[in-house]
Amino acid sequence: MKKKERRLGTKPGTILAFVAPYYIVFFTFTILPVIISICISFTNFNGMQKPDFVFMENYEWLFLEDNIFIKSIGNTFILALIIGPIGYLLCLMFAWFINELRPRARAIVTLIFYAPSITGSMYLVWRAIFSGDAYGYLNGFLMKLGVISSPIVWLRDEQYILPIVAVVGLWSSLGTSFLTFIAGFQGVDRTYYEAGALDGIKNRWQELWYITLPIMRPQMILSAVLSITSAFGVGTIVTQLAGFPSTNYAAHTVINHLQDYGSTRYELGIASAIATVLFVVMIVSNHVIRKLISKVGN
Repeated sequence: MKKKERRLGTKPGTILAFVAPYYIVFFTFTILPVIISICISFTNFNGMQKPDFVFMENYEWLFLEDNIFIKSIGNTFILALIIGPIGYLLCLMFAWFINELRPRARAIVTLIFYAPSITGSMYLVWRAIFSGDAYGYLNGFLMKLGVISSPIVWLRDEQYILPIVAVVGLWSSLGTSFLTFIAGFQGVDRTYYEAGALDGIKNRWQELWYITLPIMRPQMILSAVLSITSAFGVGTIVTQLAGFPSTNYAAHTVINHLQDYGSTRYELGIASAIATVLFVVMIVSNHVIRKLISKVGN
């Protein structure tokens, strides 16, 4: 008599038990704060007294009367257009070139390339470079060449502040996205290139476009999300380099404005409105980037 075979399966309750902790934490610390922030954005709230419902007044104030907010939006988009796409492409190209190195050389170059972006003394180095006296590295170098006759106060002159923040932001963005691309390149099976050569792939650029990048779509999407977050989240760089606020709000960003209303003035309703606007912009940008990445290799 043959024994009956039992088909082993996982019960739905077991699956829910394993995924429930993640969903509980994600909802509690991500979804719920977003919902609360959106609700508070329609109120006048100082964190101590009962919030008063004001509907769209906070948004009307920001877009119709708060000129600094409008300026911060402009600065944020300028920085985002520089840091986001350029940083993303630089991460991709550097990762591609480093991936071609031998394993030991690749590990060393990756460490050298990535380590500076996570050091806490990063701003000390940049402040020394752009110091406004004759002892600043850039001033000393330019004076030695005869380009300038007296030191330039780089971080107090409004015509230089935003470009400097863009350079530092671009440099600091070459971190996690770079490692993501390195991991993506390492995960591509070499047999795909052999099959591609049989199908007419003739050079490394065609390999990159038609084989490597389509396989790396998950890593590309993750890197795009990280780049968007980094680009629209520029705020600490401005504060560390140019102070708070920067001269004539020359490099004032949406994050700086959010900190001003939320941490300094305690006008949490307006601060939540700013956060909501930034959240919507990042969601739309993320959707557009996903659409663009989906066309790679097609």
